[in-house]
Amino acid sequence: MIARRPFLLAALAAPSLAEAQVATRTLRFIPQGNLANIDPVWSTTVIARNHGLLIYDTLFGLGADFRPKPQMAAGAEVSADGLTWRIGLRDGLRFHDGAPVTAADCIASILRWSKRDVLGLRLNALLEEAKPESARVFTLRLKRPWPGLTWALGKPSANICAIMPEAVARTDPFKQIESYVGSGPYVFKAAQWVPGSIAVYDRFADYVPRDEPADFLAGGKVVHFDRVEWQVMPDPATAAGALLNNEADWWETPLPDLLPRLRRNPQIAIEVINTAGNLGVLRFNHLQPPFDNPAIRRALLPAIDQRSFMQAAYGDDPALYRIPAGAFTPGTPLANDAGLAVLTGPRSVEAARKALQDAGYKGEKVAMMAPTDLANINALTEVAADLMRRVGFNVDLQATDWGTAIQRRANRGPVDQGGWSAFCTTWEGLDTSVPGSHQPLRGNGAEGWAGWSTSPRREALREAWFNTSDAAEERRLAEQLQMLVWEEAPFIPLGQGLPPQAWRRSLSGLVKGGPSLFWNLRKQG
Repeated sequence: MIARRPFLLAALAAPSLAEAQVATRTLRFIPQGNLANIDPVWSTTVIARNHGLLIYDTLFGLGADFRPKPQMAAGAEVSADGLTWRIGLRDGLRFHDGAPVTAADCIASILRWSKRDVLGLRLNALLEEAKPESARVFTLRLKRPWPGLTWALGKPSANICAIMPEAVARTDPFKQIESYVGSGPYVFKAAQWVPGSIAVYDRFADYVPRDEPADFLAGGKVVHFDRVEWQVMPDPATAAGALLNNEADWWETPLPDLLPRLRRNPQIAIEVINTAGNLGVLRFNHLQPPFDNPAIRRALLPAIDQRSFMQAAYGDDPALYRIPAGAFTPGTPLANDAGLAVLTGPRSVEAARKALQDAGYKGEKVAMMAPTDLANINALTEVAADLMRRVGFNVDLQATDWGTAIQRRANRGPVDQGGWSAFCTTWEGLDTSVPGSHQPLRGNGAEGWAGWSTSPRREALREAWFNTSDAAEERRLAEQLQMLVWEEAPFIPLGQGLPPQAWRRSLSGLVKGGPSLFWNLRKQG
């Protein structure tokens, strides 16, 4: 018998008045990079995620308290044994093509997501059966209880469980979708999309928001703009000029060197929106030489200076980054100092060079991917490449746009067959705060994140974390996992960035706490 229980974490001429009104109905946004890969289930990029939250909706959404609440779902019932979840959809849900959202659409979307996402893979392992009861009700039956299911379905981080039409959701999860029909508050205008230049979204007139006030990713997603335009500007000076000249409303990632100039303008607001920040990481390809050898991966540790990485990416202002950073997001409950001396002790390029020689490095080429259109990540990459060369690696820095790099990192072959060796990126602090959603920490090999690290020991500790509710035990497990990071080096943490965003003060209502979100916003004038 299924019993309902409270939700878990339940110098031109002045424009005419008409022209000014039209202008206020368009939001001009400068994203952090080029929108190239736009399937938020296939891709782990923040850009694809932000795009996805514009055009898709999710069954649940995290509130400002980071607890899941119903979004597309009207609610959920959980059986007394915790094995059966019964989820019903609220009234009025339609896709952009006019078709109603059904239980079959939700099941197909969940199943595709479960093959890609770090927490989706857990659902994939636990799922006994998913079936519709009616057009608007479906059940998920598990092999073992998992109280965190709605959190996983509603989290804002890659990969999001975007609800798509069943026919689209049946796309191979390891291939990108070719249709972009969602049910979210905005419609993606695919015909107007010019990668590297612009992406356009129009308000979905038939979107029915929830009645509650906006609450981060939960509550009423009310939009006040008829159109959102993403204006891709890889050159930071151009982006700054657009914001200062009122040719843009909101810049997601202002370059640190340009912040003083922006602050001198009283019409510009600058603030950290994502208070959890992001964890910079250096990731290795564990399948191919030289980084298939853990001793070679570890060899870099004595030379890693997190401050140099953070200052290159975020500037000299210590308020914009936090070090030292271990395996877990600084400032969160599981952040700890177990073994952290490997990064906080005296730094020595000579010690790293000797460790590399002792590990048997044979001079293999290290293909280092560098994204030219993401300033912060490119800065991390430049520092990493320089350091690796000084340590003795044969580094080939290969500069491309981020979209191309994402495509390339799916290649598991050797460097001479289009593969890669290493790259830098950032992961949102919410993801890397706990073992369950921490992609770089996984040790699930071929099913894991690019780099394909295999570690039964890390996987066992992660599973133990899922199975405990004791805070002291969670911390003990986190400390053991961090010690394994220093031993196995699946990645190297580079510090926690706290990058600010910049917007014109005529824009109000920005939803704070995490991703760049496009509801609740208004513009004056």
